[in-house]
Amino acid sequence: MTTDLPRPAPGETLVRIDLATVCGSDLHTVRGRRPSPVPAVLGHEQVGTVVAVGAGGASCVDGTPVEPGMRVVWSVSASCGDCDRCARAMPQKCRRLRKYGHEALDEAAPLTGGFATHCVVLPGTAVVAVPDGLPDHVVCPASCATATVAAVLAEAGPLEGRQVLVTGAGMLGVTAAAMAASAGAHVVVMDPHPLRRERALRFGAVKVCDTDDVPEDMDVAVELSGRAEAVEACLRSLAVGGTVVLAGSVSPGDPVALDPEWVVRGLHRLVGVHNYRPADLQRAVDFLAAHHLRLPFAELVEGAYPLDRLDEAVAAAHDAVAPRQAVVPSA
Repeated sequence: MTTDLPRPAPGETLVRIDLATVCGSDLHTVRGRRPSPVPAVLGHEQVGTVVAVGAGGASCVDGTPVEPGMRVVWSVSASCGDCDRCARAMPQKCRRLRKYGHEALDEAAPLTGGFATHCVVLPGTAVVAVPDGLPDHVVCPASCATATVAAVLAEAGPLEGRQVLVTGAGMLGVTAAAMAASAGAHVVVMDPHPLRRERALRFGAVKVCDTDDVPEDMDVAVELSGRAEAVEACLRSLAVGGTVVLAGSVSPGDPVALDPEWVVRGLHRLVGVHNYRPADLQRAVDFLAAHHLRLPFAELVEGAYPLDRLDEAVAAAHDAVAPRQAVVPSA
């Protein structure tokens, strides 16, 4: 559909989308594995250029005013800032949460997703300016994948010198390997696919293993695949006092047995992460800016599909070697 570009309301920002990527969550939606309103404008990993800012202005996470011409990424969600969850530092689970790429189509205000020429960024959305020299195709996944990993590792605690297991070597998994290794951890990555295991080594893993070779005595286990057997592997791998952070289970799956005595006697800690806080998006962009020349993040995104070939981008994302396919609205 086509629509006239709106004048942003107070606190809103109108952004031209320069590049978006097809996320695994988009694929879950298309496959029917996660509930989503229909019709809707999908897409929640994107980078764009500010076109206009509404009355009262808007600010980036670091306090920088948002201005026309600024290149930005923004969070997957907008929070109200007033509810009890926002007051408890959980804006990512706001009671009035709006999620880009997950909202029912409103023909009066349809610019709510990344697979479009423009997006209206709402008040309560974390916005981060993109530094010069950080390419669109590298920073684009920060809006979901990289920021989610930043949130996961924040829950894991200090990582220097610790043994860290990462299950799943897709976009999130290799990003987790890179961020954890850069923080001084000894990272082991588990994945059933040889090519993914090989890629993880290039992102900082010191060891990779297949799913039948579960390591032991891990201080931290990070689950990013969403598979029940990977959750079980994380649990089995823990050393005394170890922490499991679960973030991959975002669609229905098989249940996993948990022995509470094992948790108690092992002093174990289990944490779930879904969405992320504004500071996580800032850390994600800062990390990519600092490390993208050293690590092969540029290889994780391929393609340049125009909007009228979006179906092809989604189809390619199912089987591509690279974990992300790019959509370029201006192409």
